[in-house]
Amino acid sequence: MKTNDWDPKLYLKFSDERTQPSIDLVNRIRFEKAPGNIIDLGCGPGNSTQILAEKWLNSRITGLDNSPGMIEKAKSDYPKQEWIIADAATFNSKKKYDLVFSNATIQWIPNHKRLLERLLDLVSENGVLAVQLPKFKDLAIWQAIDKVSKSKKWAKVTRGCDEMFTYEETGFYYDILSKRVPAVEMWETTYIHIMDSHPAILEWSRSTALRPYLNRLKSEVEKEEFESDLLCEIINKYPAQSNGKVLFPFKRLFFIAYK
Repeated sequence: MKTNDWDPKLYLKFSDERTQPSIDLVNRIRFEKAPGNIIDLGCGPGNSTQILAEKWLNSRITGLDNSPGMIEKAKSDYPKQEWIIADAATFNSKKKYDLVFSNATIQWIPNHKRLLERLLDLVSENGVLAVQLPKFKDLAIWQAIDKVSKSKKWAKVTRGCDEMFTYEETGFYYDILSKRVPAVEMWETTYIHIMDSHPAILEWSRSTALRPYLNRLKSEVEKEEFESDLLCEIINKYPAQSNGKVLFPFKRLFFIAYK
């Protein structure tokens, strides 16, 4: 696995919580007949792809991710499925897909107007585009990361990291989709994750949202110091419950576009 690549082992420490949005999205997709071709853009280690495979047993499903580490893990765990290393931000194909599926990926890609137009172009006639993205900047964990990263101590080295996260208001997506498709379904869900401790929230973030920040830091000592500062903010933002557990609300936006 390359340096600064995604860490599938760390990512899958919270596999149940990370997979549930895929389950919820898949269960809302309506097809008159099973889709022939499916692509999972940003498939990670294959956890979301398995939800698709279990739902539509005879469909041809491709998992795509730009992380060699994630694809290596997916190939190891699910060797009979098709996995490709490619960037969802630039992926194009003459082949059309009955379902273009993306779970917690497009927030890493800028220019969502252009992106959605391109994703819709991948969808076959009468096909479906289904997307889930975390509304990360609505969350207290984002406020904590933003405060620490923009402090005098860290601002210089982490400058611009906040720009790596992209999402728009719900109406933005509706306006783009409704011009291209006859039916759009949208909803938001706030998942209340019950975490064992405040450090567990830090560990959750380390495998995803914290990656751009930690990748900027040159030494393990700096990373530990940054995380220590962040943990103090997490403790301030998330009160512990009477049994020591910590509630970690996480808001996500879903939309399904039917051609």
